[in-house]
Amino acid sequence: MATKASRSAARIMMAPAVVLLLGWMLVPLIMTLWFSFTKYLPLRGDSIERGLDWVGIANYARFISSSSFWPAVQTTLIMVGGVLLITVVLGILLAMLLDQPMWGQGVVRILVIAPFFVMPTVSALVWKNMLMDPVNGIFAHLWRFFGAEPVAWLQDASLSSIIMIVSWQWLPFATLILLTAIQSLDSEQLEAAEMDGAPVIKRFWYIVLPHLARAITIVILIQTIFLLSIFAEIFVTTGGAFGTRTLTYLIFQRVIDSQNIGLGSAGGVYAIILANVVAIFLMRIVGKNLDA
Repeated sequence: MATKASRSAARIMMAPAVVLLLGWMLVPLIMTLWFSFTKYLPLRGDSIERGLDWVGIANYARFISSSSFWPAVQTTLIMVGGVLLITVVLGILLAMLLDQPMWGQGVVRILVIAPFFVMPTVSALVWKNMLMDPVNGIFAHLWRFFGAEPVAWLQDASLSSIIMIVSWQWLPFATLILLTAIQSLDSEQLEAAEMDGAPVIKRFWYIVLPHLARAITIVILIQTIFLLSIFAEIFVTTGGAFGTRTLTYLIFQRVIDSQNIGLGSAGGVYAIILANVVAIFLMRIVGKNLDA
């Protein structure tokens, strides 16, 4: 049992790590807020030592009044929602499949999880050049084999293509978490339901799915945090064209075009607000499963 002295000693030992973590988070955030109210053009000779021009909320007004802002927010939410839907649904199916006894089960699990360890840039290049290329891609050869005209995926179905690429990379993560949850399911419940004559669908709906609720919640929350900042896949494949420009990519383009760090910082603040709004929404809708 922890005593008052041991708890005090624990707090003292944890204090340096907590202070370092807070500094690691707060310093960039404070600098971003400060830059967002200034006109900062480092490539044109501006420097912090000489002082920056204070512009107030002009950067915020300029960023949100852009005709590309709301479409970028919409694209971001569609992309996040599409990836979550695919990874959760297929993750459950794959987890249930991998939970079944099979020959070479360990090798199969490693192969399923492997895409998660591929760098986003590399996976995007593989999909772009080896699979989705309308001339020499594998999909193009399959289309011609069946007598159909090849599809220019990254032009005609650009948003769906990026969702597919990102889903392929994040599916192993969802599968791994859900597989761990399925393996903790009491098999006696399923056996009892089967002996009572419950069909497979009802066993899944009333026993397996409620048991996976917490794992699904964790998958959704963690993936959403990272999916809101999708960048590499878009940069490598479409360059933000064909309706694939997310809020993160819009911030990048605004900084490159205007060379104004202040304008990009204002966009970063909007991205933080969007992330918090989505997080609050998710915690209210699905976060209650963590308390179950």
